Amino acid sequence: MNKPLRRIAIFCGLLVMALLVRDNWLQYVKADTLKNDTLNRRVAIERYATPRGDIIVDGKSITGYKKTTGSDFEYKRTYKDGAMWSPVTGYASQAFGATQLESIEDGILTGNDDRLFFRNTLDMITGKKKQGGNVVTTLNSAAQKAAYQGLLKQGKGAVAAIDPQTGAILALASTPSYDPSTFAGNSTDTDTKAWQKIQKKADPDDPMLNRALRETYPPGSTFKVVTAAAALENGLYDSADEKTDSPLPYNLPTTSQPLNNEGNLPCEDATMREALRVSCNTVFGKIGADLGKDKMTEEAEKFGFNAEQFVPVRSNASVFPKKMDQPQTALSSIGQFETAATPLQMAMVASAVANNGELMKPYMVDKLQAPNLDVIEQTEPESLSRPLTEKNAQILQSMMETVVQKGTGTNAQISGVTVGGKTGTAQHGVDNSENPYAWFISYAKLSDGSSPVAVAVVVEDESANRDDISGGGLAAPIAKSVMKAVIDSKK
Repeated sequence: MNKPLRRIAIFCGLLVMALLVRDNWLQYVKADTLKNDTLNRRVAIERYATPRGDIIVDGKSITGYKKTTGSDFEYKRTYKDGAMWSPVTGYASQAFGATQLESIEDGILTGNDDRLFFRNTLDMITGKKKQGGNVVTTLNSAAQKAAYQGLLKQGKGAVAAIDPQTGAILALASTPSYDPSTFAGNSTDTDTKAWQKIQKKADPDDPMLNRALRETYPPGSTFKVVTAAAALENGLYDSADEKTDSPLPYNLPTTSQPLNNEGNLPCEDATMREALRVSCNTVFGKIGADLGKDKMTEEAEKFGFNAEQFVPVRSNASVFPKKMDQPQTALSSIGQFETAATPLQMAMVASAVANNGELMKPYMVDKLQAPNLDVIEQTEPESLSRPLTEKNAQILQSMMETVVQKGTGTNAQISGVTVGGKTGTAQHGVDNSENPYAWFISYAKLSDGSSPVAVAVVVEDESANRDDISGGGLAAPIAKSVMKAVIDSKK
């Protein structure tokens, strides 16, 4: 072969090699990126070519599907009581993508999950149309309804309810809310207008915000449960009825600034039981300062603070600040300064106390099912931490039960059921200028000693008063209705 032909042959060989390298790069290295590219319409067409599987609550679907017209997307998602369930489901929209369970479990719901490969292959051979699988949740429909309807009466707020013994989430409500059915289609005028209407710039109340998981609020006096736990666990006090070293007035350490209580309360040297019953800032502020930031932070983190939770939807990390001086530690220990918590986090606090000191990992997907209802994955309850010994948990239970029996939480009483709780009113804004948030955390205990539900409720309401009782007046009745719904559903 002469020299010019040899050069041409080498050049052609290099071109073929470059083509093979490029082809393999696209098919193997870039395959997932191209598959998930939002501009790859074929993927979207395939996703909506078959009906999505269902999201299940109490054995019934809270989702459905509908045939579409005038689009290359054949099916769109529908929702039953969409506004009530959107904090659980999220949305699946042909135009605007998917969130929460609809996004996280998209592979199961569309039938594209790798665990369905052999079933899909068999269906292809037999000519059967591909189907989506189901996501079976831990939610309790009666509890969710009670939470949502209770919040609607108050305005903005959120509820999280947990089974303390397993960590299963029983209710997750947020108001104001939105119906994902209204924009499930492919960017028609109707869908676009519905989508734009619920964006924060159009609605300052931000109905798309999942307040139960994604909003962190100052927890106010409900955080005193954590501070009481820290006092017991660190041996600062050994019982609920031991008098505390709590002067009145009490100045924040190293300052001349007094830490005030809400009204003329019997807080001087009060026992922890009495201090929790009437919600003494001075007692629990001094406990936090006496323990110090390191011990307080350690206890708060055992309850789940300073870490995101995945249920499997991500919940914002609740915050107990790590950089504090003594006065700031005292304020943080009564739920002020930079302390902030999601409703899910405060439900976790109540559930750990109710479960004799063991905190179970929260979750809301019980199992994933194939289209033929075979179980692909089953969630097993998992211990997350132990914030309290069993003995100390039972001491704290007795304190929280006193709050409901004859303290600020009497509105949560349920006939024939032992209820423990803690009210809270969280001040916020510059110089506490804005209306406070009303909180209530609680659990229910049956005659056999079991605790089927723990609840956290927060209400953002202009009618909230600047005292701890507003948590009992606004939030406690909602918690009561949620607890009662869970108890009644088990009868």
